[in-house]
Amino acid sequence: MKLTRLTLSSIAKIFLILSLTLSLSAREQVNVNFSNLEINDFIKLISKITNKNILVNNKINGTVDLVSNSPIYDDELIGILVSVLESKGFTLMQKGSLYEVVRSTEAAKHNAKVVKPGKRLEGSLMVTQTIKIKGENVDIVAAKIRYLISKTAKLMTMKESNTLLITDYPKNIETIKKVIKDIDTNNQAVVKIVKIKYAEVKKLQSKLLDIAKSLFNEKIASQKVKVILDDNINGIILVGLEANVKIMEALIKDLDVESNISKGVEIFELKNSDAKAVLASLNEIISKQTYTDPALKPNISKSEEINAIIAIGEPSIIKGIKLIIDELDKEKYQVYVQAKIIEINKADTESLGVKYGFDGAVLSSSGGLYSFSSNFGGAPVSGIVGEGLVSSLTGADITKGFALGAAIDFLQTKGASKSISNPSILCVNNKESSIYVGKTISVSSGSTTGTVGTTVSYKREDIGLTLKIKPRVSSKDKVTLDVEVILENVLDDGRNNTSGQPITSKQEVRTQAILRHGENIIIGGLVKDYDNTSKTKVPLLGDIPWIGEWLFSSRTTTVEQDNLVVILTPYVIDKSEKLSQLQADLGVITKLQREYNIKVFEKIEKEGMSSKAKITTQEQQKADEHKNILLQDDEDF
Repeated sequence: MKLTRLTLSSIAKIFLILSLTLSLSAREQVNVNFSNLEINDFIKLISKITNKNILVNNKINGTVDLVSNSPIYDDELIGILVSVLESKGFTLMQKGSLYEVVRSTEAAKHNAKVVKPGKRLEGSLMVTQTIKIKGENVDIVAAKIRYLISKTAKLMTMKESNTLLITDYPKNIETIKKVIKDIDTNNQAVVKIVKIKYAEVKKLQSKLLDIAKSLFNEKIASQKVKVILDDNINGIILVGLEANVKIMEALIKDLDVESNISKGVEIFELKNSDAKAVLASLNEIISKQTYTDPALKPNISKSEEINAIIAIGEPSIIKGIKLIIDELDKEKYQVYVQAKIIEINKADTESLGVKYGFDGAVLSSSGGLYSFSSNFGGAPVSGIVGEGLVSSLTGADITKGFALGAAIDFLQTKGASKSISNPSILCVNNKESSIYVGKTISVSSGSTTGTVGTTVSYKREDIGLTLKIKPRVSSKDKVTLDVEVILENVLDDGRNNTSGQPITSKQEVRTQAILRHGENIIIGGLVKDYDNTSKTKVPLLGDIPWIGEWLFSSRTTTVEQDNLVVILTPYVIDKSEKLSQLQADLGVITKLQREYNIKVFEKIEKEGMSSKAKITTQEQQKADEHKNILLQDDEDF
């Protein structure tokens, strides 16, 4: 059997050689017909026919069959050889005048010929070429065409240049380029910028996006039209196929028309209110309304830059909104509050009462202070300024005000009281205002003992006077005050106690009062008790060492009592221009108070309180002059 096969093989070779010899003399064409021919023998025959040197470094097992009914050109034999080798996992690479049989998987490592981009490929040997992708992501394209490359080809993407790098047979690469040309359709996309004249750009963009979804199949990437908003030019940018972009551009022209609702646009600039607060009130009102047609619901917003409310809607509805805004934007009442915070010593006031012989010397309550001030008269005061200050102090009880002021100043000049603070504050109606005057001290919050010693931690505490007032005006001459007064003092800075910590006191008042314009209210009842030690001695004898201390001197400890009194006087201002007039009038009152005090104090020192401090005719004439001046100022105002 073996002999028979060898004989048949030899006969086939002889037949093939004869056929090739005959064809060489006939324009390099051959008739190829062989069966069961060893691949290595086939390589040798191809080398002889094509006159090419072929290097074979690996033994290739197998046979090949080829039946040809028509002549084959000799240069086509190389392609046949490559096909045979590819089936066995090998390929043919050209290296100058030499051809080498290499493994297909390693073809890229054997310097496959590099062909310039765009050039058409021919031949049978593997080559390397780059393919530029224009309108698609290179990774997406690579995923789509990967199945077209040969089993042993190499495909790589370069993202930075959006380029494919492929090593494969020329026919495969040409096929891939044709497919890429068909699927790389985004390179036909156009960009169109459309400026918007009338419509609101954001709302128009939303409409166009909905329309684009209905007109174009979003599952097909090439059909999509991107609708991009550009606030800088107040326009829409369209990106897509030219035909689709033209459709969207025509729609924009139809939709970008002047709205009929423009007649219902109003901008309300606020003069006295905050736009944010007014908008909140309007939204609360609108949210509770019901509309037969939802389109009738007005759209309101605020502009903080110009402090204005912008309203869009039907003219009849906007008219109602305007009425609300007019009421909300009325000029706010302001309240100017003068405060006096004083400490009155009970013992000293009692001594003054005994010395000068008047009632109300005991100041255990605010009533005592009123009783004390009533001893300073005041009936003539009404004649001096009562009518002269009507421009800014309408409703104020000037008579009692001057009497109270004189009483407080008298106590202070005699050392029976001291002024803690005299703050003044201007408040807006229904808005809390506050004043703080004080200092910050360090208080130990703990200590830590370590290897290097003891570390003491401190915290900072504010000590001082805090006055908080929130007014609510009910009319031009009546106001409700929510008052909070906190007074903190340092009794001992830590030097006189074993703890070394400062000792502080705190007095606090919270109350509510309804007052008339210019009326005083006295808040009292805060009592502070403390021990006062005094020493008395016989002159000269009391200074004798030891004996004088025991026989001619004595120490007395008495319990002293101080009353903290807060006096508030509000002035209601319904128009801002009246504030200047009020300041001027208060200046006049201060001057008259000093003059009044001088006269009253002189009479008290001379006559006591039995005569209630009468004012002379000459003083009355001087007061009338002040009255005429103030009345003239009132007419000018």
